[in-house]
Amino acid sequence: MEKISIDEFKKGEIMIGKIVSVELIEGSDKLLKLGVDFAEERVRTVVSGIRKYFEDPQTLVGTKCAFATNLEPRPLMGLVSEAMILAASTDDGKFSPLRVSDDIPEGTKIK
Repeated sequence: MEKISIDEFKKGEIMIGKIVSVELIEGSDKLLKLGVDFAEERVRTVVSGIRKYFEDPQTLVGTKCAFATNLEPRPLMGLVSEAMILAASTDDGKFSPLRVSDDIPEGTKIK
């Protein structure tokens, strides 16, 4: 993998968000529409290809996770994704969003 400088790394913003809603996206068996609270004026929409990892996606509601928050908005299935959830996955299908404890407030930036 290509190395980047610390200055390039600092351009990225990683923030804690609380998933407040989860919706299935009609016509997609891969995508979920997440409503994520970053302690901003409004809840952001995050479209993520994580549906296959959750038998009941509603279990994500209330979860605090790390998100890349300063990416260019990206259109997916007629929606605009305004961040990207960070997660770990393995070649054998194990998957976990990067969760944080409930005592870390929404909007906290990872430094």
